[in-house]
Amino acid sequence: MRVSLALLPVVLFLVGLVQLDAFKLVRLRTVLELMAAGAVAAGAGYLLNRYAYGHFSGDFQSYSRWVSPWIEEGLKALLIVFLLRTRRVGLPVDAGIAGFAIGTGFALVENVYYLASRPDAALAVQVIRGFGTAIMHGGTATVMAMISVMLYEQRPHRGPQLLLPGFLAAVALHAGFNFLLGKPVLAALAILGVLPPVIYLVFAQSERTLRNWLEIDLDHKVQMLQSINSGTFLDSSAGRYLQELRDRFRGEDLADMLCCLRLHGELALRAKGLLLLRECGAEELPPDEDLRDKLAELGQLQRALGRAGVLALRPLMMSTGKDIWALTLLRR
Repeated sequence: MRVSLALLPVVLFLVGLVQLDAFKLVRLRTVLELMAAGAVAAGAGYLLNRYAYGHFSGDFQSYSRWVSPWIEEGLKALLIVFLLRTRRVGLPVDAGIAGFAIGTGFALVENVYYLASRPDAALAVQVIRGFGTAIMHGGTATVMAMISVMLYEQRPHRGPQLLLPGFLAAVALHAGFNFLLGKPVLAALAILGVLPPVIYLVFAQSERTLRNWLEIDLDHKVQMLQSINSGTFLDSSAGRYLQELRDRFRGEDLADMLCCLRLHGELALRAKGLLLLRECGAEELPPDEDLRDKLAELGQLQRALGRAGVLALRPLMMSTGKDIWALTLLRR
């Protein structure tokens, strides 16, 4: 009962984020899986904290302020790295939902442990402390995921170091919350006054950015495909860039690059159409053999071009995290 009272507002906030997701980027099953993953991370955090505290020379209060935030946010960061590297999230919208789901699962296990270890604490203290902890864990994971995915959007081929700014922000928020644990009401009010409004504002702005990207990129992809099909592509700025690669690649490689651009454009239009269908609530078209064949052909062409050829095409194809994520959406 006490766990329910502490977590119910947080679960409702998570449900609200899912409902705000007009493009249905994160399915309910995925949300539940991420909550389960967060719960597993909390279990691992308990074991690591117990071991680390056994080797810590200070008191528990100092440990909770200076050590445990690094361990717990680090475990959540591992899950977020996995989501980013496998392109299961690619936008602040789905990253925010995924992060909050991970934090909710983490908070569930931590609150159950807290209630079991302090059964004599007053109900009000337990509920307020549990609510604040749940918002904190959900919020820090969301902030970390959103900052990280925005950095990956600009530099999708860089390494995990792009997670560092979001990770440090999460650790700072977590440590700040732990500094106020002696005053649970103040801690809950502080975290409630900061994180949910920030998450909501970033979430809403991300939805608008996604719509703008769909509209602008749709026009660009349609124009590119029209120019390729009409034979006028080489007269465009993108075509002139491709011709400048003649000294570095063979003629058949340039032909493969042109085929890559055409296939990527067609698949990108298909992915954006899928997102628009979801926004309208229309029934999605099931994957067909043509889609599978095009995805397979694109993969074969990229392997034939090799790393150098794909890197040369990067300014024209899959130049942002959104572009890469869109193809991953089709493959799923």
